[in-house]
Amino acid sequence: MIKELTVQYLDDLQDTLRNIDLQNVERIVNAILAAYENEKQIFIMGNGGSGSTASHFACDINKGVTFGLEKRFKVISLSDNIPTMLAYANDSSYDDIFIEQLKNFLNPGDVVIGISGSGNSINVIRAIQYANEKGIETIAFTGFDGGEIAKIAKTSFVVPVNDMQKVEDGHLILAHIIMQILVKKLRS
Repeated sequence: MIKELTVQYLDDLQDTLRNIDLQNVERIVNAILAAYENEKQIFIMGNGGSGSTASHFACDINKGVTFGLEKRFKVISLSDNIPTMLAYANDSSYDDIFIEQLKNFLNPGDVVIGISGSGNSINVIRAIQYANEKGIETIAFTGFDGGEIAKIAKTSFVVPVNDMQKVEDGHLILAHIIMQILVKKLRS
């Protein structure tokens, strides 16, 4: 039974990956490269597993892409500042944990990436809306039908499956693809 369930999961994941629309990958890579070239910041956020992906993606870009290079990326995972998030959640609302951090740090030319499996995380939506109002490049990683952030972000990457784990798998795979593309572009 375990082997059959494992094979079924992998088969379903392969089908999901084959159905992803890849046209926006180039736009995402170009936005990240523009921030790098112009020494701008990239803010990434998400909740739960998406928060873990945000942290992982920030690490992969900050360390994995530019290790050994003099010029570095400036990627910040807004999901990593636990005391600040808890303070806003306690004193204001959990819906404000990302937008309030952006109000402290966001500058013209920065990039904001919101990761939400459902696409409907209110705190991610509010941060994307705020960044849009400031004229910032916004990117959404989402799943299912895309949810609200896929509609409002300037660029969206949707993993079209109704299974949160496969959505999260797709997001992490995208992060690794982007990392490897950036390595090749900056080291060739």
